[in-house]
Amino acid sequence: MFSRRFILGAISALAMTVPAAGSYAQELYIPLVSKGFQHQFWQAVKLGAEKAADEEGVRITFEGPDNETMVDRQIDMLSAALANKPVALGFAALDSQAAIPLLRQAQEAGIPVVAFDSGVDSDIPIATATTDNVAAAGLAADKMAEKLGGKGKVAVVAHDQTSRTGIDRRDGFVNRIGEKYPDIEIVTIQYGQGDHLKSTEVTKAILTANPDLKGIFGTNEGSAIGVVNGVQELGKDDLVIIGYDSGKAQKDAIKSGLMAGAITQNPVGIGYETVKAAVAAVKGQEVPKLIDTGFYYYDASNIDDPEIAAVLYD
Repeated sequence: MFSRRFILGAISALAMTVPAAGSYAQELYIPLVSKGFQHQFWQAVKLGAEKAADEEGVRITFEGPDNETMVDRQIDMLSAALANKPVALGFAALDSQAAIPLLRQAQEAGIPVVAFDSGVDSDIPIATATTDNVAAAGLAADKMAEKLGGKGKVAVVAHDQTSRTGIDRRDGFVNRIGEKYPDIEIVTIQYGQGDHLKSTEVTKAILTANPDLKGIFGTNEGSAIGVVNGVQELGKDDLVIIGYDSGKAQKDAIKSGLMAGAITQNPVGIGYETVKAAVAAVKGQEVPKLIDTGFYYYDASNIDDPEIAAVLYD
């Protein structure tokens, strides 16, 4: 029989050699490099990522360039993140091709890459947590057509033509109009770089050149806010504006009637599912290639509904 003193000594020694519960998870470092940091959308994505990190007991960082035109800055951030030898990586590409060489390095080093919000033109990411942006923009086109009675001239103010989201939202809207609404003409597509000030100037130029314009679709938070500001500055309050994303300015514009409605994503869900997928990959678990985080159309009639309110942000 072992003495009580021997047993207690053995337990004490074992405690010194076996990691405390959760210590392995706490060693897991997963950086998330986003497209930006200035819009409230990205803050909501960050909240979701932090929630998942707390649940999984992993350490994350979340960063992005000052604005969504700074592709080189984002590549620098990605390079720095990889230099810290993470166990997995979350990445939302500003340019769907520019980051591929670095992502290939991650793949060769055995670091799983989870794309979020905006994917890359490569099969390197093991999963992409995103909105079906083509379908969502198609719904925006349907709502625009409904408001216009199926006819009239419209324009698009897009955030870029290099990211997957920029391309898919532009094409989703344009293609749906072309397929279903022959009496609606898209007179121009302009790019405001996701910046509300640049998008305001773009909007005013479009309105000046097209005085008979009936509607504008803004493809992200900055674009949509710029459209609202441009319309207000020129006093074109009868224009049908359909936005994308959320944020206080858009919500206020919808409540006041200046904006007809908008598509909202599920940004908290995007961040949450990105971290969950990264941890699952590290554990060797199967991860779906596409994680569809959903979308909704909201306007003054449903903006306060619990299901909608849960995916909106200020």
